[in-house]
Amino acid sequence: MRKLLLAWQRQRQGMAILAVLTIVAPIARGAGLTESAEQGKQDVIKRLEEAIRYEVAAKSLPALSIALVDRSGEVWSEGFGFQDAAQNVPATADTIYRVGSVSKLFTDLAVMQLVEQKKLDLDQPVQDYLPSFAPGNPFGGPITLRQLMSHRAGLVREPPVGNYFDPTEPTLAATVASLNATSLVYKPATRTKYSNAGITVVGAVVEQQLNTAYSRRIDEAILRPLGMTSSSFVLTPALEARLAYASMWTYDGRRFAAPKFALGIAPAGNLYSSVRDLAKFLACILQEGRVGDGVLLRPETFKQMTSPRPEIDGKPQEFAIGFQVDELDGQRRIGHGGAVYGFSTEVEALPGRHLGVAVVAALDVSNGTVERLAEYALRLMLAQQDGTALPEYRTTTPIPVSRARELAGEYGSDDRLVPVIELNGRAWMHPGVFRQELRAGGIDGALLTDDPINFGTKVRLDEQRRLLVKDEVFDRRPDEPPPAAPDRWHGLIGEYGWDHNTLNILENHGRLVALIEWFYAYPLKELDDNEFAFPDYGLYHGEKLKFTRDAAGNATHVVAADVRFERRELGTKDGETFHIVPVEPVDALRKAALVATPPVETGDFRESDLVEVVTLDATIKLDVRYATTNNFAGAVFYKQPRAFLQRPAAEALLRVQRRLRPQGLGLLVYDAYRPWYVTKMFWDATPQEFKNFVANPAQGSRHNRGCAVDLSLYNLATGKPISMVAGYDEFSPRSLPLYPGGTSRQRWYRDHLRQAMQAEGFAVYEFEWWHFDYQDWKHYRIGNTKFEDLMRGDPR
Repeated sequence: MRKLLLAWQRQRQGMAILAVLTIVAPIARGAGLTESAEQGKQDVIKRLEEAIRYEVAAKSLPALSIALVDRSGEVWSEGFGFQDAAQNVPATADTIYRVGSVSKLFTDLAVMQLVEQKKLDLDQPVQDYLPSFAPGNPFGGPITLRQLMSHRAGLVREPPVGNYFDPTEPTLAATVASLNATSLVYKPATRTKYSNAGITVVGAVVEQQLNTAYSRRIDEAILRPLGMTSSSFVLTPALEARLAYASMWTYDGRRFAAPKFALGIAPAGNLYSSVRDLAKFLACILQEGRVGDGVLLRPETFKQMTSPRPEIDGKPQEFAIGFQVDELDGQRRIGHGGAVYGFSTEVEALPGRHLGVAVVAALDVSNGTVERLAEYALRLMLAQQDGTALPEYRTTTPIPVSRARELAGEYGSDDRLVPVIELNGRAWMHPGVFRQELRAGGIDGALLTDDPINFGTKVRLDEQRRLLVKDEVFDRRPDEPPPAAPDRWHGLIGEYGWDHNTLNILENHGRLVALIEWFYAYPLKELDDNEFAFPDYGLYHGEKLKFTRDAAGNATHVVAADVRFERRELGTKDGETFHIVPVEPVDALRKAALVATPPVETGDFRESDLVEVVTLDATIKLDVRYATTNNFAGAVFYKQPRAFLQRPAAEALLRVQRRLRPQGLGLLVYDAYRPWYVTKMFWDATPQEFKNFVANPAQGSRHNRGCAVDLSLYNLATGKPISMVAGYDEFSPRSLPLYPGGTSRQRWYRDHLRQAMQAEGFAVYEFEWWHFDYQDWKHYRIGNTKFEDLMRGDPR
């Protein structure tokens, strides 16, 4: 579970929950929705649906559900997108979502019911109820339930066992027991530190006190009385049949199905629900704990849960007991957010106006979008209630390709660096924790940030090519490679953890950075060669990383915030060649490929005019590995180490070489024109999991047309290849053009090559930083002529 730092300031923690939205009509201020006028309600619904459909399309949200609520219950709810991966079943208000940290509110409610029954005391030491709980406490003083439930206990964010990353599904007892190997990060009651571990301990207290599973207690004492029949802390077969397909995504463009393992920190984030059920929960909130003719919680207890205590400076703390409390447009707002594998949530209520909304999307860390839609729904309802004009929903559009490429580069101030990267006409800046996409939609030609995480930061490039971000000014940095990373860090840089959740340790302009939970980039403070500290903000403030190295100085694992991440074997070391085990012997594949026939094409094509690229400029260097055994398959595919391109593509490549020469750089070509039969050999030799890195011979390849080139950079003075994030033909995520790892110097050279190639009409392939297609590729037929026949002038 992750605590989002939306707009770099606001921290709204949580896990995913279903959306419940309520429609309001012009009635007495604060009176609720019971006398709503139908036309006013439809106007609100129409505006809201337009905003949601825009976001579902713009952010590629697999599914989103929403409901509007007043004190009487659900007023309106709906689903958008599709419930299943095949997109055959539309999402509805009954679709099931994983609601993440909204789970915490239900765990806290269970405790407060026991407080009302005099079975628990919020301010007694928690060890009075859970004697086995004994984390290290160098500060002294007791840990209480109140502190745990308001994130003021100073406990680590995640337990060593059963943490957010851990897919082994340990018991609650094992998860809590592992906390005894940790120490408090802060003195209790002195600082807010969001802790999934803390609420997990709270769930264990409920179990210990009642001698029953916390999930059963919540089901009997909260879910059933609320009528939440489609909700459970356990994913039953019936709920799973209605569970929305949830998608993960990464900065480098990957998407994959979200994992479904049960969290060891289940009381903090394992609840499943539907928006219709969440509407019932919100209605209870708006009724201050009342349910029909009964009471789930006394009003005075509910008030205690939603009244945060003051900080030393008199400002209210961020959390009361479970609930986050703040304001929206001057209205007191209570609720909780959520982010759990593949799901994002926002549940909000305005008690003074008797309005509530819940929104959930089936896309990982799309909390910026979900929260924005929740706030828009509330503002629509407030306007309808007040009889004022309904607010507009601000949208953005893609920026022109030329503008995106003009923005690309590095900008800085005295203490901050803001890189802007571009790919295929899209541009992103990375000013802090999150990367942010830049789109058109600002006033007077300004750009706005708009992506699943962020929205609304105004950005402009002025006449001096300075980047203006809100009120900050960042000067354009010289277009030159950053210094090399310190040698002592080379053994630490790389990936750690699991496929479903990877910790990436990278270097960025002299700082080691932890990119954790896919999106959170934290610059680290070096304490010694193997120990680093997280910054004093974000998910893991106050916690450290400790690397363990082997005899060669390479890290074997890292314990980050008390969670052990094993080193991932990924790709190859610098200068080494990636290898696969061919599915069949290459000689047998060659025989079959030579007698096979390329796909038949119809249309008006240009005559082939293949040019050997080194004849245009002798400083274009070749490393044609397919003429050797030094390639991914370990076999010879070409009889001669040559590189050919169609003449327009070859001339464009020559212009790239001339563009790079003043910088002391030259092009190192690995492959260009490739006969079709070789493409078929590659495809047939490659295991299924690596098929993205080879072309399907059924469609042919742009290499076959003489309009694709695989290449890198080399140093003209030394003749040595430039180190890139990944080696040529490495079948791993490191080969993606926007892979965020490695060093800043490696990434700079990779991006610099891409910019130079794009300027002359080439486009990079989405899976390989080294593969570029020339813009005229559609005008040429698939070719199957061998190199030796080309040299004889035989075009067959």
